[in-house]
Amino acid sequence: MLYTAIIFGLISSFHCIGMCGPIAMMLPVDRNNKVKKITQIFVYHLGRIIAYSSLGLVFGVLGKGFFLAGMQQQLSILVGILIILIALIPEKTLAQYNFSKPVYKIISKVKTHLGKQFKKKSYSSLFTIGLLNGYLPCGMVYVALFGALAMPYLSYSILYMLLYGLGTIPLMSLVVLVSNLITNPIRNTIQKVIPLIAIFIGILFITRGLGLNIPYISPSTTSLFVQAEANCH
Repeated sequence: MLYTAIIFGLISSFHCIGMCGPIAMMLPVDRNNKVKKITQIFVYHLGRIIAYSSLGLVFGVLGKGFFLAGMQQQLSILVGILIILIALIPEKTLAQYNFSKPVYKIISKVKTHLGKQFKKKSYSSLFTIGLLNGYLPCGMVYVALFGALAMPYLSYSILYMLLYGLGTIPLMSLVVLVSNLITNPIRNTIQKVIPLIAIFIGILFITRGLGLNIPYISPSTTSLFVQAEANCH
């Protein structure tokens, strides 16, 4: 199931252009030195990936609790259903509910600190921008975190979010390098494809949870726990 992370990262990066694209285009990078510009973009992405990986760690700990309780496959089914629901519910409907309200003050401080970093042109500021950007609320990241939550091992949860972050790098880098690369018609077309990809990934998680004894896709309950015990010794 790890492969779904990088696929979803690649697809959701089109959504990221709309949400995080302005941040990427405003990065305080050296516009005259191409080599330095590329290294600066790399540092920015490094910050984002570390943020995603740390979130994967947190959700991996939660998922490990479900695994130890013998609920991993039920969780996989639940995660698949949630991913499909998020894909089917119109974004405007979801926007009516401020799920981040309990941590609004924290998010507000993150945004304030993020804004201050744009006034600097150091590598540390670019890393900080990437790190803070990774922690900002994002529907696509939420979906990826559901996937990390359903992973059977803590290392897999971290790796899932790391791969998700890697999947977003190519297009997000092109946005910085060539800001007018993606036209609105292309972006709108891809936005229509994203829910279909999310639904497909949701179905994969549901299939995995059903334990249909399909190698790599839906291992049986027995093989799943035997493999887990083997990795623990």
